Amino acid sequence: MPNFSKDEQLIKQILTSAKTIAMVGVSSIKKEESSNKIRRRPSIIVMKYLKEFGYKVIPINPSSIGEKIHEETVVANLEDVTIPIDIVNVFRPSIEASIFAKQAVKIGAKVLWLQYGVQNREAQKIANSANVIYIANRCIKQEYQRLFLKVSPVFPALQSN
Repeated sequence: MPNFSKDEQLIKQILTSAKTIAMVGVSSIKKEESSNKIRRRPSIIVMKYLKEFGYKVIPINPSSIGEKIHEETVVANLEDVTIPIDIVNVFRPSIEASIFAKQAVKIGAKVLWLQYGVQNREAQKIANSANVIYIANRCIKQEYQRLFLKVSPVFPALQSN
């Protein structure tokens, strides 16, 4: 159990000190999709939640450049963000994680956070070698709820069984 406590303290410190989160893979509305469907996507739920708790969240999605998601303008990639990024939060397949780890290091992010189901040893090595904190297979929203609000996650689709 000592590792869990240490991890918990680290995550609490990260979420307390972070101000800006670049969210890679935020879903956007495609012409053939209804807006109701898009609002239920985990990335949209997490983005809205984090904004409600005071974080600046920048959506990253190369297929939606210039669109607005929760009043934030979508940019193509991490290098296009013009302000310092504390956390790079990834909603993309595990196989792509090393690409985002390299970009996170390049832009000077402090944390590479991979959402549930996303983990990659190469990304971990890249992050660790550059002193970027690596967190994988955890939902940033659920961690916030658990550590600061002392509640269980409200979106079962975002839970890991």
